[in-house]
Amino acid sequence: MRVYVCIKQVPDTETKIKLNADKSYIDTTGIKWVMNPYDEYAVEEALKYKQSHPSANVTVVSLGPKKRVTEALRTALAMGADDALLIDAPETLDSFATAKSLAQAIKNEEAPHLIFTGKLAIDDNASSVSQQLAEFLGLQHTTVVSKLEVGTNEVTLEREIEGGSREVVQLLGPAVIGANKGLNQPRYASLPGIMKAKKKPLKEIELSSLGVTESDSKLNYTNFALPPEKPPVKILEGDAGAQAESLAKLLREEAKVI
Repeated sequence: MRVYVCIKQVPDTETKIKLNADKSYIDTTGIKWVMNPYDEYAVEEALKYKQSHPSANVTVVSLGPKKRVTEALRTALAMGADDALLIDAPETLDSFATAKSLAQAIKNEEAPHLIFTGKLAIDDNASSVSQQLAEFLGLQHTTVVSKLEVGTNEVTLEREIEGGSREVVQLLGPAVIGANKGLNQPRYASLPGIMKAKKKPLKEIELSSLGVTESDSKLNYTNFALPPEKPPVKILEGDAGAQAESLAKLLREEAKVI
């Protein structure tokens, strides 16, 4: 019984982003990379499933430059995953080429019982790889999942929808499930887990062996731009009346909204 978790390595949220010389992508020099936070929930849910189904094998899969993506996979292995697949590929592949690569890598392995992903990656917020992965594999899918119950042949899910409401969905397995915050509490990698992770199998896969090239990407990015600097904050002084008068003047003369 094989359970797959697709993860992505993303810049840490505290990283100061810079652009490269031609503004075609970010400058990756000096960036601290971490596992995508939503993917941590996906890994944890797969490990919880393994606890109740000891025969299950949890395989984590990731795509990107192997020199750095290996770290994210080792983190998942230290959390408790059994083995890993690393697709060595350029970091600029779009969601379509990424999903196609992940799907083909999984097809080349044992058939999945379940596939977990995060609902989105916090770097591009595309929220589309898991849906496209399910389409390439011909599997049912749902995302933004905050509660999960796995039966014998079906999966019952609770997911967030517009307006703060929740929706209950039942899928016939195998299925692709996009994890949301609140689904569980991801565990930390223990020291024994980190030591064991160094000896767990990590299979490297060349992108070309999957029949995918950079030309499979449907999107080309150009002219990246950083958001403008926020203007300095003004502190209004005086009593309430003086502050109200100053605020009205600023809104009228500077902000020009009244």
